[in-house]
Amino acid sequence: MSGSSMLKKLDWVTILLYLILVFFGWVNIYSTTFVDADVSVFDMSTRYGKQLFFVGASLVFIIIILAIENSFFERFASLFYIISIVLLLGLFLFGKKIGGAISWYDLGFFNFQPSELGKLTTALALAKYLSDIQTDLRKGKHQWYAVLILLIPIILILPQPDPGSALVYFSLFFVLFREGMPLKYLGFALMLILLFVCTLKYGVIWVVIGMGILTSLFFLFKKPQLKIPTLPLILFLVASLVVSLSVDFVYNNVFEQRHRDRFSLWLDLEKDPVRLEQIKKTIGYNTYQAEKAIESGGLKGKGFLEGTRTKGDFVPEQDTDYIFSSVGEEWGFLGTSAVVLVFSLFFLRLIMLAERQKKDFGRMYGYGIISILLTHYFVNIGMVIGLLPTIGIPLPFFSYGGSGLLFFTGMLFIFLKFDAERLSEL
Repeated sequence: MSGSSMLKKLDWVTILLYLILVFFGWVNIYSTTFVDADVSVFDMSTRYGKQLFFVGASLVFIIIILAIENSFFERFASLFYIISIVLLLGLFLFGKKIGGAISWYDLGFFNFQPSELGKLTTALALAKYLSDIQTDLRKGKHQWYAVLILLIPIILILPQPDPGSALVYFSLFFVLFREGMPLKYLGFALMLILLFVCTLKYGVIWVVIGMGILTSLFFLFKKPQLKIPTLPLILFLVASLVVSLSVDFVYNNVFEQRHRDRFSLWLDLEKDPVRLEQIKKTIGYNTYQAEKAIESGGLKGKGFLEGTRTKGDFVPEQDTDYIFSSVGEEWGFLGTSAVVLVFSLFFLRLIMLAERQKKDFGRMYGYGIISILLTHYFVNIGMVIGLLPTIGIPLPFFSYGGSGLLFFTGMLFIFLKFDAERLSEL
């Protein structure tokens, strides 16, 4: 396909939404890090100057991606995956510790985070494996191979420790269920997570009583023709009981104190007011200040460069993980609503593009990047407004960070190139 033909067939609606997010994200990075009006926006000693450089680098990356044949990404997906795994392993020897996690390589002019590359390569590798004509997700062996592709990077990322990035990799399980893995596994996993949270909140006794009541009501009102296998039901109830009984051990012996504090704040577990106040001032400080910043913006916001909490550095990480709070303070409810609307349109468009793919690889890869980006979006905003515990993952295309912007852009435009190729074959 010629260059001009490729440009015509690209989905420009998605590209426009992408550009809006990148531009507005940079504007807010500028606002949160602005100090001196005499300093050029291109000054590489500033955060906004560095981010602008990576915006330019992303545009170059887009041109390179569009110049490469689609078959290249599919053919070498496994090799890219292996390279990312090697880079993740290398962190344990050559990694740089930032914020308590050894997740970066120090390249001098910027820090490279291989887990961002890994998201892209894992989505490609998973799509390649699932699209193989011999792969059948109804078979246990193929299910385990697919799960292993996801678990390897997760196992390497958790000890860094970087639970936020590991959570994003877990989102790729939704691709497996979209492509035919039995939904009973998803239901089982969600039930165990719910059991864990409920046991933390209410205790083992109340959870067991609740399970007993729900089981009794189910058998009391179920239709006679609905047959429930006895052995799987017993195994499920036993597994649920074991999970519930193990919560206390996991919470006190596996979780670190900072994780316990975050769950305690999120689920309102701490009953000691003195200890609760201490947690709010330490672990919960970022979220508390972010909520106050958003609340202070009101309907229309305080205006560009007028955020008093932003200027006073009340919210740590305000240009990265907590950048949404600066939107709320300076642009108000209307600004945050506009950001949510643009993201919503962006994701709906991606889902539409994924569904219309003719090739299995393109569809599966499309749903892979949708899962990754959606998880970043929901977790980041949920964390900022206090609905989710602090995890620490950026808002896609918005937060400061060269690695994140480059690889989010790469994910997106590889998919858009597949979609353009689909149109050329019609």
